[in-house]
Amino acid sequence: MDIRLARTAAVTALAALAVAVVLTPPPAAHAESLEPGWTVTEFGPLGPADRDLLVRVRLAGLWEAPAGKQAQDRARSAKVKEVGHHISGEHIALDAEVLKVADRLGVPLPDRPNAEQQSWLDELNGLRGAAWDNVFTARLRVAHGKVFSVVAAVRAGTRNEVIREFAEQAVTIVMRHMSYLESTGLVDYTSLPAPPTPVAAAARRTGGPPAPLIWLILAAALAVGAVTAARIRHPR
Repeated sequence: MDIRLARTAAVTALAALAVAVVLTPPPAAHAESLEPGWTVTEFGPLGPADRDLLVRVRLAGLWEAPAGKQAQDRARSAKVKEVGHHISGEHIALDAEVLKVADRLGVPLPDRPNAEQQSWLDELNGLRGAAWDNVFTARLRVAHGKVFSVVAAVRAGTRNEVIREFAEQAVTIVMRHMSYLESTGLVDYTSLPAPPTPVAAAARRTGGPPAPLIWLILAAALAVGAVTAARIRHPR
């Protein structure tokens, strides 16, 4: 009877472990198992988000540097003129860096602003004085807020060493520019996009059953095995 009990317990435990293994989500793919759109470089894998970062920083410089230069002639506020000067000069330096990084990684970059950015430049071209100050501050503050989230996300998750270094430099400059613009006292914070709503941890799904469910099933299987063993040991 003891032999039958031992065999039953062993079979039950193996069955329970098999259930847990089957229900456990597979591990994430190895970093080198690249998805479509990724390429291998000597500095690490290069993905779509990495390329998008370089394009966005390049586009930002193509319209913000000219806008900052224009501040010297069209702005009324001395503070806005000063901010425009700093933003223009720093974007010119950052633009030189993004061109160098893109060349190292083989990423093509645009050579003119996109349609929306060109419309902002056209809007500024038709203004002077206080109206120019307000539009300049509003457009650049919103634009910097949007690119900041992109740069920060890439810095946090990129697999490429060169992109990581560049993103760190870029995120510092973008934060500084937001502070420049806010120092004018012209930023209307109520007009800025609200931060995204936090997602509850319980709502985040990984593609498989949560770990507590797996171990609950395992415990239930072991309990069934124990009951079976007891019945064998003390048959009715």
